[in-house]
Amino acid sequence: MTARLLIADDEALIRFHIREVLLALGYLIVGEAADGQQAVAVARQVRPDLVLLDYKMPYLDGLEVATILHQEGLAPVILLTASASRELAERARAAGVFGCLIKPFRDTDLLPLIEITLARWQDYQTRRKEMLTLRERLETRKEIEQAKGILMDEHGLSEAEAFRRIQQLAMRNRKTMREVAQAILLTHQLSHRQTTGQ
Repeated sequence: MTARLLIADDEALIRFHIREVLLALGYLIVGEAADGQQAVAVARQVRPDLVLLDYKMPYLDGLEVATILHQEGLAPVILLTASASRELAERARAAGVFGCLIKPFRDTDLLPLIEITLARWQDYQTRRKEMLTLRERLETRKEIEQAKGILMDEHGLSEAEAFRRIQQLAMRNRKTMREVAQAILLTHQLSHRQTTGQ
C-alpha cells in the first residue's frame, strides 16, 4: 500500500520541493496546506496516513495542529523545524509528534523517518484499540454486575438466575447484554427518583 501524505508549510517553494522528493520516493500526496487551520481542515477531509508539518505557520503553529490531529487520532505528525531545543522536543512529545526533522534536512533523511513513523503509528493504533476494547469490557462487566444486583434485590433472584434473565432479554430483543444492563440501570434510577421525589 502506498502511503498517503499531507504536506503543511507556509512556504510554497518548500512545499513544492518536499512534494517532488516524496513523489520520487513513491509516496502519494493527498493534500497540501499553507497554514495551520488549513492543515487541520485538509487532514480531517482526506484522512492522510502521515502529515509533514512545519513548526512555524500562521493561525495555528505546528504543535497546535499536531495536538489536534493526535487527539482526534487522525494521523501521525513529523514536525519540520529550523530550531532544535530541549523545550521544543518536550512540547513536541506532549503534542503527540512522532518525529522531527531539522531544517535544512537532506532528502535522504525523509524515507527512513517516514517509514519508522508509519510503523510506530500502526503499533500505537493497535495498542490504543486494545486499550479501548479492554476498557469497554470492564465497563460492560461492571454494568452487568450492577444490573444483576438490582434484579437479585428486586425480584429475589439468585446471581445465576439474574445473569440468565439478562441473557434472555438480550436474545429476545436482539440487544447486547450491556444494552440490556444499561436499560435495567436506567429503569432503576428513574423508579428510584420517582420514589424519593428527586
